[in-house]
Amino acid sequence: MPGWLGIIEILFAVAICIAAVLTLLAARRRWLARLGGTFECSLRLRTTTPGSGWVLGLARYSDEILEWFRFFSFALRPRKTFERQHLRVLDYRQPDPVEAVSLYADQRVVRIEVGEPPETEEWDLAMSPGSLTGLLSWLEAAPPGLIRY
Repeated sequence: MPGWLGIIEILFAVAICIAAVLTLLAARRRWLARLGGTFECSLRLRTTTPGSGWVLGLARYSDEILEWFRFFSFALRPRKTFERQHLRVLDYRQPDPVEAVSLYADQRVVRIEVGEPPETEEWDLAMSPGSLTGLLSWLEAAPPGLIRY
């Protein structure tokens, strides 16, 4: 009989740990969304294999910065930061069938260019059509006189 009690205690401790992790992830997401402008956005970190390298995440607009956070992380700082004045949308498309498996339903792949010429980087983001409209509006709403490449 004492052996069963030990197993039940271990299962109870594991359940509490899982609940604590889920609670922390939910609290982090709520903390990130406190200023508004948060949307689901996947980022392609690796491009070595076609259709792979997508990481689920959240993006958040601030005044002049687009911040990207990993979805399953406890970090309070963004993994990637894109400045509005150095960000340009190159094109957008429907995801390939291989990519669609890694992304949320109805997301579109957006190719962006970041940096000042000649040192620019290209990144792929995936977001819903509504979030894409918001991103384009945010970029177009830049203050007058902002240099656009």
